[in-house]
Amino acid sequence: MLTACWQGERHVPAITALTSDLWKPQQVSLYDLTVVGPLSSGKIEAVLKSLPASAAVILCAPGHSAEASSLQNRYPRVLHVPLREDWAQTVVLVAGEALRRVEAVRAAQRAARLAAENERHATLGRYMLEMKHSVNNALTSVLGNVELLMFEPGQLSADAQAQLKTIHRMTLRLSEIMQRFSSLASEMKEDEKASQAETEEVRAAPARRE
Repeated sequence: MLTACWQGERHVPAITALTSDLWKPQQVSLYDLTVVGPLSSGKIEAVLKSLPASAAVILCAPGHSAEASSLQNRYPRVLHVPLREDWAQTVVLVAGEALRRVEAVRAAQRAARLAAENERHATLGRYMLEMKHSVNNALTSVLGNVELLMFEPGQLSADAQAQLKTIHRMTLRLSEIMQRFSSLASEMKEDEKASQAETEEVRAAPARRE
């Protein structure tokens, strides 16, 4: 009955209908929302116990049911919908809001994970920015010493000279990378200043109009 009622809505989620005999606790993670009931006395609590504390649950039971009232006291997260004439329509409306909340929570969790990841990247970027001068000084020292050795080829074997050329080439490459990093840091700072100036201009616009 509930599935048929849901089919008339514009947005219909994937629905799996199970009896209490077929319900398995390990299936809980597959569902965003569980609608429980109507079930015979004694079976409802067994199903509720199998659900995680974070699960979205709607309990369909008679409004005067003492068991439903008792279960709500023990499971505050469970929303009770009385089995009246319009119970299926009520469940559809409430379930729609519950599913939207589940999606909103997931979106917030994804945003939190992304923010944490961006913060780690920002920390690494700040560290590299702070160490930029030290790295450049170290590279300059390496280049200077390598070039001094390369000016005296007679004191080194052919293999040693080849290794010096490799060190010289890789050090120049590292220097180019650091220069590019410095350029990116300057560009980002300029973009940040431009964005901040634009924001301040937008904020000041209403005051000028007044």
